[in-house]
Amino acid sequence: MNGIPSPTVVTGASAAAQDSIEILNLPLWAWQIVFAAAGVLALVALARTIWQPTTASLRWWALGNVVVNAGIAVTGATVRVTSSGLGCSEWPRCTPDSYVPLGVEHAALNAAIEFGNRMLTFLVLTVGVIVFVATLRLRPRRRDLLRLATIIPLGVLGQGVVGGITVWSDLHPASVGAHFLLSTLVVVLTMAFYVRCREPEGELRLTVSPLVRRVAAAMVGVGFLLLVAGTVVTGTGPHGGDAEAPRWGFDLVAVTRLHSALAWLTVLGAIALVVLLIRTGAGRPLRNQAWLLVAAILGQGVVGYVQYLLALPEWLVVLHVLGSMLVWAAILRVYFGTAERVRVTTPAAGSAAAAAAGEAATR
Repeated sequence: MNGIPSPTVVTGASAAAQDSIEILNLPLWAWQIVFAAAGVLALVALARTIWQPTTASLRWWALGNVVVNAGIAVTGATVRVTSSGLGCSEWPRCTPDSYVPLGVEHAALNAAIEFGNRMLTFLVLTVGVIVFVATLRLRPRRRDLLRLATIIPLGVLGQGVVGGITVWSDLHPASVGAHFLLSTLVVVLTMAFYVRCREPEGELRLTVSPLVRRVAAAMVGVGFLLLVAGTVVTGTGPHGGDAEAPRWGFDLVAVTRLHSALAWLTVLGAIALVVLLIRTGAGRPLRNQAWLLVAAILGQGVVGYVQYLLALPEWLVVLHVLGSMLVWAAILRVYFGTAERVRVTTPAAGSAAAAAAGEAATR
């Protein structure tokens, strides 16, 4: 099969003798030190944007929050297609005796990929905590944003727990699918935070007609079903994360066709949104986002059909997962764009009420 070569499994005495992992002629621990040092330096350089945030700097951190939470789903796909899901056979430890991959039963590359994906969880959590601290320090304080910023790191921690269950279940497709879907739900929160931090605190008002809002909401539901169907296809196909991982007993062609039908329904929904937005005179930014959604879905469809015709090459599976996260983000961006928060000036409202009362009194 074309694509990323599946690393071989190391067993017996060779596994016991394997005490270190080298990447580009450097041991894994050296790379850990390099990335940790780079992270510390980045935090020092960006400390002002965290402790003394502005609305603009918070927007950038919010965008980073979306990217890392979507990105870890893509790196998880890399773990699956390289059969590295049990490169670390335990959780939270990597092996029964170590938190790092020493003396693992799988090949060094398998262990490095799985361990690296685990380390990325700390990056995702760090960005989530940074957004929380920056939101807490923002003046004036935004209670609506603070609620979201509090929930997001908890979702990341929950993601880590589900990852542990995935390892304990020997990569059962139900736990693997739940692991991916939880990431998509956290992306909903991060996208909501990103969109709302660009707006003032106030009332939520529609920017489109109620019909467009309902269609956009329906697209979120259909998009999530599409993601669920994708996890079923993955759980039925050959890329289970390990050669011995259990698989669903469904017919692969049947579940793939169901996934394809939901994809076409998503295409029709996106086109309907574009038509409705044009006919109702919606703003150009929202129309552009809808067109981007159509483009993302069509591109994802091309990748899906090509990988099916080529018998699921590994690199295309990873690209397909990346495409799924781009489509999901585009769906959410359109949905959140159908309403916006607007500042409500209480004095003005009070003055209007007083004027109305005075007019009634003179009648």
